[in-house]
Formats: sequence, structure tokens, C-alpha cells
Amino acid sequence: MSRAGEQGFTLLEMVCVIALIAMLAAVLLPFVPHHTSRSRLQAYALEAATLLKADRNAAIRRGADVSTLVDAASRAIRSGATAQTLRIPDDVRFDALLPQTCRQRPALSTVSFFADGMSCGGTIALARLDTAYEIRVNWLTGRIEIVSRPTLAN
Repeated sequence: MSRAGEQGFTLLEMVCVIALIAMLAAVLLPFVPHHTSRSRLQAYALEAATLLKADRNAAIRRGADVSTLVDAASRAIRSGATAQTLRIPDDVRFDALLPQTCRQRPALSTVSFFADGMSCGGTIALARLDTAYEIRVNWLTGRIEIVSRPTLAN
């Protein structure tokens, strides 16, 4: 027996509506832009510095040169010691200021570390909107530091 004039939704109707919403979300979610937040930008700078420090430590430990590849075109930093790669997203401005030569050899977009702890140096810059970080490698000491600097909005 059903009552005439009942109001409300049945469980089946509710499940159908939820299923439609889930399907729409699954189809549209890949098209929602994902932007790099300020904290995520800082995390990329920390990851890059950690990768560089690991390569410097590996050079000292092994007693041999280790070179970190900094490829701005493919937006990647690749460890010479572990082959670990850090990919930088497209919405982050990625610049590298690296020496053209290192110990009378072409540097080829690398930051080289030597067994004595020294380096040929270089700077990697990551920026997004009003925030920028520079990862600086001192050529004399091989020290790696992260410097935060304000930047103009894009």
C-alpha cells in the first residue's frame, strides 16, 4: 500500500544522483587547473637543495667528481650519484645560472662537485607569482643554500 501524495526521494533515486555527480567529477577533475602553492614551491626548493647536497656528499665520500644535471628545457634536475630526478611543474618559472666551463672543460648544464668538497658553483631559481627561491651553490666551498626573495607578480 502506498500513500498518495508522499513527498521525498527513494533510496534508488539518491544513489542515482550521487552516481551521476561522481561520474561528472571523474570526467571534469583532470581539467581543473592545479597551481603550485607557495608551500609547494618551497618544497621544490628544499628537494633541489637536498639533491645537490646528496651529490656533494657522494663526491666527498667516493673521492670522485659527481655532476648534477640541471636541464631547464625539460624542467628537471637529475642527481649524478643516484639518478633521482626532480621534475618542476610548468606553472613554476625555472631558471639556471651555471658556469659555461668547469676546470677547463665544458660544464654542459651541470653543477659539478669534487672530492675535496668544492664545486664549480651555480644558481637555480624557482619562482611563482610573488614568491621566488634561489638555490645557490658556492663555487669555493660547495655550500648549498636556499635564499627566499620577493618577486613581481607575473
